[in-house]
Amino acid sequence: MSSRLTARRYAKALLQIADKQGNVPQLQQELETVAATVAANADLSRLVASPLVLPTKKAQVFETILAAAKVSESMRHFFKVVAEAGRLNLLPDIRRTFADQVDERAGIVEAKVTSAQPLSDAQAKALIASLGTRTGKTIRLSWHQDATLLGGVKVQVGSTVLDASLQGQLRQLKTQLLTA
Repeated sequence: MSSRLTARRYAKALLQIADKQGNVPQLQQELETVAATVAANADLSRLVASPLVLPTKKAQVFETILAAAKVSESMRHFFKVVAEAGRLNLLPDIRRTFADQVDERAGIVEAKVTSAQPLSDAQAKALIASLGTRTGKTIRLSWHQDATLLGGVKVQVGSTVLDASLQGQLRQLKTQLLTA
């Protein structure tokens, strides 16, 4: 089974637990905090990645750390299950997938915008409004700069990519000229 599918299953299970307990925001915040702590701490990152440390030992270490951090019993149990299954290495994917599932339920979708120059506030608002109308969802923009685009923007929403960049238009023109 692929790691992405496995991470999705763990995220779905955690979301079901959070729904049942009515504390989705709390568990999401705890998951974000733990994932960020592991990513920022070299020793924890090595522990998670090490095949030499037994999964049960990893579970014990995480239980100690999470209890000291006053993380909820639900989250501690979740990490125990993940650690004992030898899947702590999937933590970044579990965190991302969990957040995506929470956003999907709330009708929020991320639009990844790439442009040669930063968008002005007015441009960002217009893009959010346009994409919101097209998708029927609330849009959250994430922006990346790519000077090779020369001008315009590329927008990815889910698996759909809208290429309104100068680079994309030049590539399309080249293809048309070569096939004509």
